Amino acid sequence: MKRTDDTADGSDARTDGGMFSQSEITQVTHKQRAQEWVNESITKPFHIAWSDWRTKIGLLIIFGFLGMGLVAWISSSTWWLLDRLTLIEQPVAGQGEPRTQPFEDMSHPLGTDMSGRDMISGVVHATPTMIQMILAGAVFTIIVATIVGTVAGYKGGRTETILMTASDIAMTIPGLPLVIVLVVLIEPQSPALIGIIITINVWAGIARTIHSQVLSLRENSYVEASRTMGIGTGTIIQKDVLPNLMPYILVNFVFASRRVIYDSVALYFLGFLSFRGVENWGVMMNLAYENASALLNPNATYMLVVPMLPIVILSFGLMLFAQGTDRLFNPRVRTRHEGETDPDESDEPDPMTTVTQ
Repeated sequence: MKRTDDTADGSDARTDGGMFSQSEITQVTHKQRAQEWVNESITKPFHIAWSDWRTKIGLLIIFGFLGMGLVAWISSSTWWLLDRLTLIEQPVAGQGEPRTQPFEDMSHPLGTDMSGRDMISGVVHATPTMIQMILAGAVFTIIVATIVGTVAGYKGGRTETILMTASDIAMTIPGLPLVIVLVVLIEPQSPALIGIIITINVWAGIARTIHSQVLSLRENSYVEASRTMGIGTGTIIQKDVLPNLMPYILVNFVFASRRVIYDSVALYFLGFLSFRGVENWGVMMNLAYENASALLNPNATYMLVVPMLPIVILSFGLMLFAQGTDRLFNPRVRTRHEGETDPDESDEPDPMTTVTQ
């Protein structure tokens, strides 16, 4: 194992493990540090991730939904110049003839519902709230799970016992019944709050698995070497532990995102979450089921199918993105990729630097 820092000219400056006598000291300016950071943190990871077709398709789908959210926000915004700009009208009753079938009237390509609301308008204007729910729920889950699992696994002792006991208690609480009770009691209106409530105990299972991963990682030779060199716990977790957990964290970010999508749609469809308009794809399905008997009436089936499409497509895009970025965070895959793109790089000596202030 060896630790390295890049130098200005890429020359060998230091290798530890008893070879300090062979090192030389090279100074690096702040500008060179910034260039190196941009190259290592942005340019290289982007090229590596973009080389996988799953990343491209996943990103296109995700950005497509972000674009839909932006269109909906612009169309409903009352902010300054955007006040009179409408790209897609908000879904209101009477936009068209009720129960217009898809492609029957091209002013409403995907048809209208039983109240004459345009189906495309409903899908587009439900996107911003869904994005808020996903971000709030997934980010909350990953942050809590990563902190609890990493700290418990690395610190051990009483800290590990307390944190893992809390995780076990959270895991024993049935998730969906707990979420239903909370939404009935709190009656949340904020999409972000709904996202957090849906994932209120999802973090526990992820934290338990991350804890197991860290127990294995902390015994690796490079972590032992970092501890021997007197490097702080926070730095070791950041530099040596978290990079190895990133594939797992990213996959579970996607898992939490899909959980938010599915559960929010289910809660709206079952009527546990109140609504005033068509603010969620689950609301569109609820109205189709309740008011148009879409499950029994073949002529109304499209009212269920149209809001299902964004659910399936968004989930598919998130999964492709997670699979495609595996080579970005997986050290073995990334090393192999770098070896393919720059075979001479691995032969360069390891440098050690001092940084000018």
